[in-house]
Amino acid sequence: MSRKLLALLVAAFFVLSLATYVYYRRTLAAVPIDAYALVPDDAVLVLATHDHPALVQHLQEAGVWDNLTGVRYYQQVAGQLALADSLDNGGRPVVTPAGGRPRGLLGLLGKKLVLTSLHLTGRGQFDLLYQVPLETVREYRQARGFLETLARDPRYTLSTRTYEGYELDELTARTGGRLTVLNYRNHLLFSTNAVLVEAVVHRLGHLDAPTVHAGFGATDLLRLPDVDATVLVNFRRVPALLDVLFQPGTHAQLDQVLALAHDGLVGLKFSPGQLALSGFANPETAANSWQQYLRGQPAQALRPLADVLPLHAALVLAVAGQLPPTPPPAADSAARRPASYGPALDSLRASLVPGAALVYLTTPAPGVVPAQVLVARCRSVAATGRWLARLRRLGGSSPAFSRVGSYEVQAAGFEAAPLLGPLAAGVSVAGGPALCTALVGNYLIISDAISLKRYLGEVAAGQVWSSSAAQVALLQQTLPQARLTVLADVRQGWNALLGYLAEDRRAGLLRNESMLRHFPQVAWQLLPPDLAAEEGKPGSQYFAQLLLRRPGQGPSIDSAAASGAGTRFRTALVGRPLLLPALANAVEGSATGPVVITDSLGVLHLLPTGPAAQPWADSLPGPVVGLGPRLARGRLLLATAHNIHWLNPADGQQAPGFPLNLPDSVTVAYVAAGTSPRLVVATAHQDLLLFDTNGRRYPGWPRHLEAPLAGPPVLLTVGGRDVVVAALRNGYVYAFDQAGGRYPGFPVSAGAHLDGPLLATAGPTLARSVLRLVNQHGELVTLTLSGDITARRRVATWSRTATFRLVPEAGGRAGSFVVVRQDGGQLDVFSPGSVAPLLSRQFVTSGEKPVQWFDFGVTHQVLALTEPLPGQVWLFDGQGRPLGAGGPTPALAAWPSTGTGVGLRYDAARQRYQLLRLVRRELRRDEVRTE
Repeated sequence: MSRKLLALLVAAFFVLSLATYVYYRRTLAAVPIDAYALVPDDAVLVLATHDHPALVQHLQEAGVWDNLTGVRYYQQVAGQLALADSLDNGGRPVVTPAGGRPRGLLGLLGKKLVLTSLHLTGRGQFDLLYQVPLETVREYRQARGFLETLARDPRYTLSTRTYEGYELDELTARTGGRLTVLNYRNHLLFSTNAVLVEAVVHRLGHLDAPTVHAGFGATDLLRLPDVDATVLVNFRRVPALLDVLFQPGTHAQLDQVLALAHDGLVGLKFSPGQLALSGFANPETAANSWQQYLRGQPAQALRPLADVLPLHAALVLAVAGQLPPTPPPAADSAARRPASYGPALDSLRASLVPGAALVYLTTPAPGVVPAQVLVARCRSVAATGRWLARLRRLGGSSPAFSRVGSYEVQAAGFEAAPLLGPLAAGVSVAGGPALCTALVGNYLIISDAISLKRYLGEVAAGQVWSSSAAQVALLQQTLPQARLTVLADVRQGWNALLGYLAEDRRAGLLRNESMLRHFPQVAWQLLPPDLAAEEGKPGSQYFAQLLLRRPGQGPSIDSAAASGAGTRFRTALVGRPLLLPALANAVEGSATGPVVITDSLGVLHLLPTGPAAQPWADSLPGPVVGLGPRLARGRLLLATAHNIHWLNPADGQQAPGFPLNLPDSVTVAYVAAGTSPRLVVATAHQDLLLFDTNGRRYPGWPRHLEAPLAGPPVLLTVGGRDVVVAALRNGYVYAFDQAGGRYPGFPVSAGAHLDGPLLATAGPTLARSVLRLVNQHGELVTLTLSGDITARRRVATWSRTATFRLVPEAGGRAGSFVVVRQDGGQLDVFSPGSVAPLLSRQFVTSGEKPVQWFDFGVTHQVLALTEPLPGQVWLFDGQGRPLGAGGPTPALAAWPSTGTGVGLRYDAARQRYQLLRLVRRELRRDEVRTE
């Protein structure tokens, strides 16, 4: 062959190659690829992101990133990526410059659409498929270099195979595991399961077929501001995914509830303490699905349920609308019932608002089946009660009933499923416990006797969602109305999760416990379009919302700082302000110390006075039942019904090991501390317990008392020994040592019944340590810890209708107190050394009037008298003269106050008192002149 001919052939080859490249670039490559078209149809979830650096930053700010990077699967993938980057960098780790673009393979993600899909790939197995577009030649080379770099490492081997005309690269680790990679038109698809990549190849043969995103058309939630990612969910495949995670038959009700929609698309937004995913869902079209029965029925409000949802509710499934009743079993056929039984059951159903809520209660241990309670709203409580009584008679049930608080528990006489449909299938179990009913407010409650009494016990005690700040805050973030609401509390449902999980998944749950508990509150809701649109457009979409919330996060105060006259809050304030001493690390300007208050939902707020300090709030698991007037060893000691909290007032963080979680059978009434590292807890069942600050209960405790406490117990340290002092209503005073034994000389009788606190002053010995108290005969009794009564003096005239109580100084000043006598509307206040009353007032109302005594020195003593019902407070000086002349209010005029007391400080430099009072949702501050 001549050289000219060879040159012509080479030239022709290059021209043909150039033409082919130009054709590819201008035709095939110019046509954009729908990334969702490359996702196999069997995807359960598809996560889409478009700004990887921003997503990581927001995950870090939300406190999720550290938990996510602790997951074993993430650590394995990140380790392989780091290894490849270091090998490609000469064995040195890749360092991302501050504020710069991430280097290495993570730099490929950048600001582009990246898809991650989850697929079920076998019995009890799921895997992930990743899709990353390569936008430049540099990125292509970098991705290719990743495989070649690992292939040079002796721990990996790289091979290539052809599958249905497409070339697949397989990177295999010698220790096990394989990564399969497909590059289709500069879209890199890879997975550790080759079946998923092969499924992409199958999908390439039908690119014109509908994609997993087809139900949402051109909807692109990533275009919305602040949306960091989207999640596409195929609800038809969610039950199969739950089968992988949970034991068979444990999630049937949840499967039915989630089947209202067949797929959904939601966008992820971050906010303080919360992840919100909102978007759309396409209604299920399958015959006999719940959607077909609920279609056209209006949505309902969720928040009224807060009054009847117990705090120990782990899962709530609330459905708005009537589901078809389930036929009774054959053994319960019409032949065994009177002819009027069916119409009576229909009438009972008609007396209820369509729809119901199924509540799963928390379990004491894994493996225990959670109790289920049905809650249905009544149109007319009276009509519902009449039909319940008729069904009991027709069903042959006993008319006897039992009581839990003010609620009556009666036999049902019917099964729940024929009344409320398939939502009640788990409650109506053939051969199971007989059902009982109770009416709570406007709601009918159905469950077995044991579960119902447990439920009613919590409701009767006021332990419901409406009393919990954390749960109310969650409800405030949910949709006002919905057709479907699923509420879950990971903390309450943890034992049930452990019991229901498949055995091979339980260890993984425990390893990732911190991540799951980071956002323990979960709410999923579906809101239908207006009824006209739903009837006119069979394909109309739901509005869908998923909330993942962390209680206690985010601002709970309407304004960040006080406004001079007061600070407003979102909910009503209760109790009285607690004024703390200045913190050890207080900044300049905060020498007066912070203020602690609580609201009606049990949220604890601290407002510092320094200009540079920030307020904080803590959502406690229930109302505060014990909040001492002083700091305990520099920390704020308080209690809720079953927990002891010890908070750092600077930032609200718990002390190590706190809170102390007491059993549900223990209800805290008081908690007290002294100068020693020990705590005294008094329960509502007349028990005393002694703990150290590590949560260890001392031997010899609890001590059961024969009568209720007259006031809070006192913990003293005398000569290095602990002394626990308790005054009982029956008039006896006890003193216990650290081992729970009684000190010699105790108990001591005060001579009459007691009511209110005692005043204790520790001395160097037991004989020189003094206790003062007032009995209901009006006698001021002084005794020592050696058991000797050293003084007894009648303070005021005794009568059968009068009550007496000792009021210690509000700030804990040793030895300073007053005695209050109240007889109906007449109230008298006595100082210890005088016969005549310091103050005498006649009131219209007869309820108890809280009295506070503030002692800032002999010439600066203040008496605060609160009348709760009208909501007002008066101030008097140490001589009984009213304060307020020349101040913000005239003499004898009262300040509005809706709390049970006030806070008071004295500014010696300015000769002014600062008054802090609660007026509904506001903390108000006033200056009062000393004269």
